[in-house]
Amino acid sequence: MPGPDGTAPRSSLPKGFRRVVAASMAGTVVEWYEFFLYGMAAALVFGDVFFHSSGNKLDGVIAALLTYAIGFVARPIGGVIFGHYGDKLGRKRLLQISLLMIGVSTFLIGAIPSYAAIGIAAPLLLVVMRFIQGIAIGGEWGGAVLLVAEHSPDDRRGFWSSFPQFGAPVGNIVATVALLILSASMPEDQFLSWGWRIAFFLSAVIVLIGWFIRTRVEESDVYKQAAQNTEQVASTWAAVRRVCKAYPRQVATAMGARVVENILYYIVVTFSLTYLSVRLGLETSTILLLMLISHAVHAVMILVFGWLSDVAGRKTVYGVGAALATVYAFVAFPLMDTRSDVLILGAITLGLIIHAIMYAPQPALMAEMFPTHMRYIGVSLGAQVTAIFAGSLAPVIATWLLRTYNSWIPVAAYMALAGVISMIAVAFMKETRGSSLADLDAEYNARAEAPA
Repeated sequence: MPGPDGTAPRSSLPKGFRRVVAASMAGTVVEWYEFFLYGMAAALVFGDVFFHSSGNKLDGVIAALLTYAIGFVARPIGGVIFGHYGDKLGRKRLLQISLLMIGVSTFLIGAIPSYAAIGIAAPLLLVVMRFIQGIAIGGEWGGAVLLVAEHSPDDRRGFWSSFPQFGAPVGNIVATVALLILSASMPEDQFLSWGWRIAFFLSAVIVLIGWFIRTRVEESDVYKQAAQNTEQVASTWAAVRRVCKAYPRQVATAMGARVVENILYYIVVTFSLTYLSVRLGLETSTILLLMLISHAVHAVMILVFGWLSDVAGRKTVYGVGAALATVYAFVAFPLMDTRSDVLILGAITLGLIIHAIMYAPQPALMAEMFPTHMRYIGVSLGAQVTAIFAGSLAPVIATWLLRTYNSWIPVAAYMALAGVISMIAVAFMKETRGSSLADLDAEYNARAEAPA
């Protein structure tokens, strides 16, 4: 029934909903603290600690970033495994497993001896731990966002399901603060030798907090209903084939839309560390402080654009972000080259705001593409496969382009091409704002039962 002003009343929140949001976001903070901590350490520390010196600092950075990319290669593997069993056994159980996996692997990274101490075994151990991290984060994201999306009212799903996304910059802020305090409180040689390890060891405390919160939530009604009424396939690869056969356009457009969003983010938060420190000679503590401020703005803007996607539509908001990302680098790098802290802060913050425009509506947009019994694996495929050739390689490709051409212009052209790909993908999407997940399930079941 319309309210006094003639508009439809907003849907009420289900019982225990805010606990679900807190559990999902708390776990996401933990996961991304550890994942981003690795990214920042790879750009700032790992090249010197875990790899043989060639005399060119960028060579060590490239080698460290390649191990960073391994985690992205592992993501789709984790996505399909966790996605299959998350659709079969429930979101909650799989999210607890993913949290423990990434916590243990991150703690152990902090304990790996240096290349000087154990030689080639150091980077090999780093690769193994990074692969485990990637498996876990590949399974984490889909479950975390769906836990909220499936509990959310249809008319506010964009806003509420942006909270797990909000947890990503919060985790990044915590990781940045940890490295900032450590790098500023000790001489550089001590920080490179052992100080950075403290931030990795602290993950044990954060993991225990996140795991406890996640034990106190329940599965959504829409998932419980689907679990009772839908037969699950036995194997992971059968589940992959089923979702790709039933929803090929949704899987393809989700992958394409993520290309520039994924590349933009890792250019801003990982490659820019290399560009500012190696190319422009800024001090580590200055760079981390600028990143800290930008991540705080990023966190707020994610919630703003999540809300806007409920008002203006998922497709419209995402399309604007993809268009802005296409031209971003041509503005950002000239600002960075001024060596002005204020203008550098503006460049980084602008990049993260543009990222938020795309990142915020992603959970609702992707959740509304698939029925419940194949939503976890569908969302994970759409989100994680792209990471292999987008986010994983973006810092490596950008660093290689900088080393080869000694200019930021090829990096900007690379980002522009990614933007065009995502704009095309968004053009083929359907607007799903306000969609009912229960209706989507009923539509799928009716189609499945219809005679061929």
